[in-house]
Amino acid sequence: MPTASTGPASRAAAAAASGDAGTAAAFFDIDNTMMRGASLFHVAHQMYRRGAFRVRDVAGIAVKQLRFTLVGENLKDIQSARDKALALATGLLASDIKALGEEVYDEIIASKIWPGTRALADQHLRAGRRVWLVSATPVEVAAVIADRLGLTGALGTVGEIEDGAYTGRLVGEILHGPAKAVAVRELAVREGLDLAGCWAYSDSFNDVPLLSLVGNPVAINPDARLRRYARERNWPVYDFRSGRRAATLGLKLATGAGAVYGLWRGARRAFPAGR
Repeated sequence: MPTASTGPASRAAAAAASGDAGTAAAFFDIDNTMMRGASLFHVAHQMYRRGAFRVRDVAGIAVKQLRFTLVGENLKDIQSARDKALALATGLLASDIKALGEEVYDEIIASKIWPGTRALADQHLRAGRRVWLVSATPVEVAAVIADRLGLTGALGTVGEIEDGAYTGRLVGEILHGPAKAVAVRELAVREGLDLAGCWAYSDSFNDVPLLSLVGNPVAINPDARLRRYARERNWPVYDFRSGRRAATLGLKLATGAGAVYGLWRGARRAFPAGR
């Protein structure tokens, strides 16, 4: 059972299920909000399995995934992961990344979707509202997740493409923090949305600009700073992570450490000469 700030959360669920539509939409972050962990880590891991790069490349991303799972988003880690991903993606075909995103979703991400968050998205869809994912993850991966969940669409970080392949440069900036609010405001203008009647869902204090942009902000699996911020403003808070906090922390540690150890063991088998 999810835990929540009972009064505000109950009101938020009821509002999400109500029938107003047309100019209303809901915006969901992906990592730790719609799914457990970071989507980019799973894409990088799958690229490693295909031999796209060496174990030391994915190991660094694995460490950042563990830190992200334990304490939430860190801008320095996000920028580092972005730079690494851009470097690794240079020369890769955009069509291959889309196909990889579909493979990763079906094999890994589908099992990591939070049922409670998906239920909220489905309530909005049933009420006739558009539902968008808004994430720093590559837009190709975000679009696959949105498509698989039957959502309206996705906003994500856009990599520059020339002749069908990634150049290693971004179009605009990474879709993180204030950039999410800018992108959603621009989308609202194009789509004729009334932001005062819209919803936004996130786990991270870094997304306060986005959450503050809409009339119905909701914290999902929040980090400590966002939890405090939301409670001070009487925002609804949902926590779909099961068990007591200490037990959850132990599980995260075991899972994260296991991921890093598994990569190391796989590398030892694949590259016995220390490639």
